[in-house]
Amino acid sequence: MLIGDIVKPIEEFAPLSLQESYDNAGLIVGRLDDELQGGVLLAVDVTEEVIDEAIEKGCSLIITHHPIIFHPLKRLNSASVVERCVEKAIRNNIALYACHTNLDSAPNGMSWRVGKMLGLQNMEVLQPTVEGAGFGVVGTLAEPMTEGDFLTKVRDTFSVDALRHSALLSREVRRVAICTGAGASLMKEAKASKCDVYLTADLKYNDFYTPDSHFVVVDMGHFESEFCAIAILFDILSKNFINFALHKSAQSKNPVHYFV
Repeated sequence: MLIGDIVKPIEEFAPLSLQESYDNAGLIVGRLDDELQGGVLLAVDVTEEVIDEAIEKGCSLIITHHPIIFHPLKRLNSASVVERCVEKAIRNNIALYACHTNLDSAPNGMSWRVGKMLGLQNMEVLQPTVEGAGFGVVGTLAEPMTEGDFLTKVRDTFSVDALRHSALLSREVRRVAICTGAGASLMKEAKASKCDVYLTADLKYNDFYTPDSHFVVVDMGHFESEFCAIAILFDILSKNFINFALHKSAQSKNPVHYFV
């Protein structure tokens, strides 16, 4: 089986044409016509620990959400984490593939999965791009919840150590907008959706003033909001292949730590 065979169903689910212009999704290290020599490891990021895990498990392909290379490398001399990861992957014949903003905007992609985990119904795209695709979702809870109960559900469902949020409004939460990853740019769309809560990540100080009295914004953390990428990729590959080992990384960990 070739690397190209493995990534084909992923690209059918989340075509590379959906990625943003700044992105670097796709095969980053390796060749599509290389044979898969072992299993596949799924992670959020490529790190040295994840590559070591792939070596230990005998995996010759690592598929992540975030691309290891965003900017051109001028040298490979182990001076940075990115360089060391690329070097280690090449030396151990491990291919690196990323499914990033194309997975964010694909129908039933990242925000859709988070919405389903929270029990949202009647979901639709928050910021449409092309037919059926776009960033974020907005949907309705089966039963309204208090703001406190909703925050508790987010914390427990996604194992979040700390939630940042704007002032609570003492209203019921019925309609929820979601954008996984950095979603401050969709604040206008969240307001237009008439949501009670906008759940996203990577918000800046002034973003917590933006909602005013219209809705509550909740920052659940970048990693926490995108950890579901592993489950999405696992579902795609496990439905299409049964003749290779498929692993969810145990070393895919949040680089942000909390002192509580």
